Amino acid sequence: MIDLFLKKIKDVESHKKAIILNNKELLYSELNTKIEELYSLISKSFGQKKVVVISGDYSFNSIALVFALSKHSCVFIPIISNNESEISKRIGVSKPDYIIDSVTLSITNVNNDTSEQNSYYSELFKSDKSGLVLFSSGSTGDPKAMVHDFNNILGTYLDIKTKSLTFLVFLMFDHIGGLNTMLNILSMGSTMVIPEKREPELIGELIQKYKVNILPASPTFLNLMNIGDVFDNYDLSSLKLVTYGTEPMSENLLGNLKLKLPKARLIQTFGTSETGIIKTKSKSSTSLLIKFDDLDQEVKIVNNELWIKSNTRVLGYINHNNDSFTDDGWFKTGDLVEEKENGYYKIVGRKSKIINVGGEKVLPIEVETVILDLNYILDCTVYAKDNPITGQVVAVKVVIKSLDIDLKQLKKSIKLHCKKNLERYKVPAEIIISDKIDYSTRFKKTLD
Repeated sequence: MIDLFLKKIKDVESHKKAIILNNKELLYSELNTKIEELYSLISKSFGQKKVVVISGDYSFNSIALVFALSKHSCVFIPIISNNESEISKRIGVSKPDYIIDSVTLSITNVNNDTSEQNSYYSELFKSDKSGLVLFSSGSTGDPKAMVHDFNNILGTYLDIKTKSLTFLVFLMFDHIGGLNTMLNILSMGSTMVIPEKREPELIGELIQKYKVNILPASPTFLNLMNIGDVFDNYDLSSLKLVTYGTEPMSENLLGNLKLKLPKARLIQTFGTSETGIIKTKSKSSTSLLIKFDDLDQEVKIVNNELWIKSNTRVLGYINHNNDSFTDDGWFKTGDLVEEKENGYYKIVGRKSKIINVGGEKVLPIEVETVILDLNYILDCTVYAKDNPITGQVVAVKVVIKSLDIDLKQLKKSIKLHCKKNLERYKVPAEIIISDKIDYSTRFKKTLD
């Protein structure tokens, strides 16, 4: 499978740009050469069927390493973190044989005991297949390490037709969405622009400079671009498509994005680290309704939860039980959906994020959407707060456009608006005024 994918890359016109990073360009001919160079380096260093960490985010080297390691039937583990404790934990769980620094290409022998090799690794090696390990922590707990058959993933990109497009690679190298973007780009012979930093102004600058056509991002980051006036301060007219996922999108933000980008299609994507990316169709650029349109994946709804059966499902978790998988191959995503008309669905949030107010269930995105209707609110995060009587109550942190107002009166105004538009148990019992909304390195809202 890797040979077929690499043939697609080799068949791209040699002068076409594959990657742009830090004002440097790598042509497809140069990418092919780099893959061969790193393949040779791996041959001399440790050879085939090893478990290898690729340390670092997107770069010329890290992208080439994915394919060089795959040619050697290795299992690769992309790790991006500045937290030494987190890195150590992930290495301890995945038990690699080697670590390759994608910047310096230095190789560290971890000296693992191969007799304790994970059964999923052994299964891949026996079949001469390459593997991929991704980590997904979800909202709480230790990160889950999951093993993919990388050959299966590559197989889904072989029939993609050649297109001359320029993508901005926003989602990270160790994220299923980020890898999906990379494989899509290379399989169609397009160009990827890699930002040195994921900052709204820089993203706007790169889109303007390189006439980027496609931007995948999270709703949180798109809102940061909106708040920071990036859509007004930069020429983003080259954008043909903006895709969003990883967390719920509010109707308010989607509407604002369409006003700022009237010529671009706004499409909701969906995928999980466990199953890969599902092909979807949005009803329109202003609608949060989607259809699952993928012949390689099945979906069904069980008690409002989305279940997926996929050809690209992981082999299993290394460090967690597989209770999320049924015996007949379904994966319980933990995502709650509402079935709509004509086969459309609306993703409304995570089961783990539901607020239980005395037995009544509250979805944070519903409350956030109502609050964001107020023109003086820039952003908000709704969350659960413990309560001795009801178990939990609704709380919200809001960012307002100006602090030069009576905050006591402001809170009253927010509550009154919520009472008019929501059931009583959904009305926030606590409102916190903040100067910013916290978000993770993955650009998802957090409370920290």
